[in-house]
Amino acid sequence: MSALRTLASGTLLTHEIEIKRSRFITTLARTDTPEEARDLIDAVKAEHPQARHNCSAYLIDPPDAAPLQHSSDDGEPSGTAGTPMLEALRASDTWNATAVVTRYFGGILLGGGGLVRAYSTSVSEAVARAPIAYLVGRDVLETQLNPGDAGRIEAELRARGAAVIDTIWGPDVTLRIAIDPSDRDSIDACLAQASSGVAKFRYVETRRIELDEAPRVG
Repeated sequence: MSALRTLASGTLLTHEIEIKRSRFITTLARTDTPEEARDLIDAVKAEHPQARHNCSAYLIDPPDAAPLQHSSDDGEPSGTAGTPMLEALRASDTWNATAVVTRYFGGILLGGGGLVRAYSTSVSEAVARAPIAYLVGRDVLETQLNPGDAGRIEAELRARGAAVIDTIWGPDVTLRIAIDPSDRDSIDACLAQASSGVAKFRYVETRRIELDEAPRVG
């Protein structure tokens, strides 16, 4: 599963530009489902009921389905708003993201080319200001540890590149980590050595997790 470039989880920002007295306000957010995208679009429309247009675009790549895309000109001339916004997301290779550009008309017509540039620039500049993350496929593993050893073993696993996603304290400590599948042998060996052969990992599932930088290849 290749890395998917996206916005950091929880991203919701606005960016405004003005062109010939028209205000273009971009709302950009991380959206992992079409439902989240539609909720954002509806929320922006509700926030700006007096705006002439609330144009929108999204790119979403569900884990187990075909990629989804959407664009809406919301009353602007066909092809001058939603499509340029969508292409701006594509050009930045930013997925699971929704952009809504709210336009308050300034009284001066921009023409088709001017609108295309305005909507494209609005989204491109917003993406450039957003925190970026990467969704990658990882195997989730689970083990039980002695509480007295858990902190040390967790630190050793982190040093080997494991991402700790959950630690549940009780009579035993349940530790869940996410790893690159190709690292399974070395991670198993690390746990065996650190626990003197007592603890073993159990495979739970394979799913996407979020990284704040692109994974290394090779």
